[in-house]
Amino acid sequence: MKQTQGTPLPLGVTGTDKGMNFAAAIPQGKACELLLYQKEGDVPVFACELKEETAAGEVRCLALEDMEGESYEYLYRIDGEYYVDPYAKKLTGRKTWGEPQNISAGEIRGNLAAGVYDWEGDEPLNIPMNRVVAYSLHVRGFTRHSSSGVKHKGTFRGVIEKIPYLTELGINQIHCMPVYEFEERTRSGINYWGYGPGYYFAPKGSYAASGDGVTELKDMIKACHKAGIEVVLEMPFDGGVSRQMVEECLRYYRMEYHVDGFILNPGTAPMDMIYADPILKKTKLLIHREDFQNTMRRFLKGDEGMVSGVIYWLNHHTKESYNYIAGHNGFTLNDLVSYDSKHNEANGENNQDGPDYNYSWNCGAEGPSRKKAVNELRKNQIRNAFLLLLSAQGTPCILAGDEFGNTQKGNNNVYCQDNPTAWLDWSRLKKQGCVFEFVKELIALRKAHPVLMQKEPLKGMDSIRCGIPDVSYHGEYAWRTPDEVSSRLLGVFYCGAAADDDDIFVIYNMHWLEHTFALPALSGKKKWQVIASTGEGILKEPKLLKNQHDTIVAERTILILAGR
Repeated sequence: MKQTQGTPLPLGVTGTDKGMNFAAAIPQGKACELLLYQKEGDVPVFACELKEETAAGEVRCLALEDMEGESYEYLYRIDGEYYVDPYAKKLTGRKTWGEPQNISAGEIRGNLAAGVYDWEGDEPLNIPMNRVVAYSLHVRGFTRHSSSGVKHKGTFRGVIEKIPYLTELGINQIHCMPVYEFEERTRSGINYWGYGPGYYFAPKGSYAASGDGVTELKDMIKACHKAGIEVVLEMPFDGGVSRQMVEECLRYYRMEYHVDGFILNPGTAPMDMIYADPILKKTKLLIHREDFQNTMRRFLKGDEGMVSGVIYWLNHHTKESYNYIAGHNGFTLNDLVSYDSKHNEANGENNQDGPDYNYSWNCGAEGPSRKKAVNELRKNQIRNAFLLLLSAQGTPCILAGDEFGNTQKGNNNVYCQDNPTAWLDWSRLKKQGCVFEFVKELIALRKAHPVLMQKEPLKGMDSIRCGIPDVSYHGEYAWRTPDEVSSRLLGVFYCGAAADDDDIFVIYNMHWLEHTFALPALSGKKKWQVIASTGEGILKEPKLLKNQHDTIVAERTILILAGR
């Protein structure tokens, strides 16, 4: 191999017409060597100094001509210590989850293999946000459980095997927790979630059945796209990552992996630069916010003073926001209605970790219960939660497994639980099949009514001059917003003419008493029909209301009416 002066950008390793270019940011005053290994070899077969005097700033570079990259792996040795390139696109030595590897012994190295991948004409899907129904999952935990029924458990291929399930449910976007190379074992124990420092450009080898994270992540994304499902990656980035690296990393996944979007932390990601980046202009750039979650959880359990917040969040949506009631950080939906307090003792931190305020309610018993009344109330509250989520205007996101009552046994912080506590127990799908069917039909109902998923926030005005505003808010009396602190009621009237749809009236009664709601009068010969409710589910045959002036809504019940 012939050594020549390389180019300082881009950082990392790139192929050239003549060979490979190596560029790395090395602190001033430190000696640095590039080490090359034969694939799976134990000792370097080539070493070359990267001289500081030829550096561009702190970036040292070297070009090697006549080099076959697929035959080699590489490390840097800085002042005698081994150093893995943070820009490495693939790592060697990370095929097995949880298997300790010693960087200082050179057991983890950058891999130079850069094979051509056949995308078969694939491109990001660019589904409008108002049409998205998202699903948040952990790639390993999604199919790792023995009950998952897939061949390749806990891997990208396992996700592919579950695509028919996702499409049946009605999902068209998945949110994946970190899929880049991170250290599974830390001084404090298991890092199951994947937050913290990582090699952000390299897909996780232990999430691949073959150990090849690069190819299998591409396979997963291509398969999802063929099924009409977008793939959004959570990229939290550690606080020490440079703004330049963040932007370059997002560009790389967009171009190299056809990723549809990212969930970012504004505290570590340079949002101004990212929003302005021309390559990322059509990419979904999402931010994790808890406002919708906390407001709806409190309304769900019957807290007073929540109506004004519910009105705001039912209509609020932006291109970077999505709505959820349960997420990985906190209780699952089943646990939200089964526990008043967190139960994180297994984490080894004396139950001091995890959120203290969950706005949960156990419905009368802490944890599993044999009381029929308690279990029926919990099922009712789960259905209410899904109705709250899927009747709101913003983009809904379901936590994986909530649609069949997955539980973490009251643990609201399973960051260190790589075991059945954190893995989805698919056996509950048979036990809770009625919940799955309810959610599936509710998603279909949402998609069938464009008035429930409009592109822009509604203004509460009659902008199309049809005689009623695009959205209006009601209580027990029509056209009167129930703004009393003690109120736990709300009726939302969507004008169908604004979306070429039926008129829709959603009635939320989160009180523990039944209430009578006056119904807004419909134009022409339209009549109010029940199309969905907490108790009856989604009706295949809409039920005409005999009384078109008012209706009784049972305690802790949500009712959806269509005016046709």
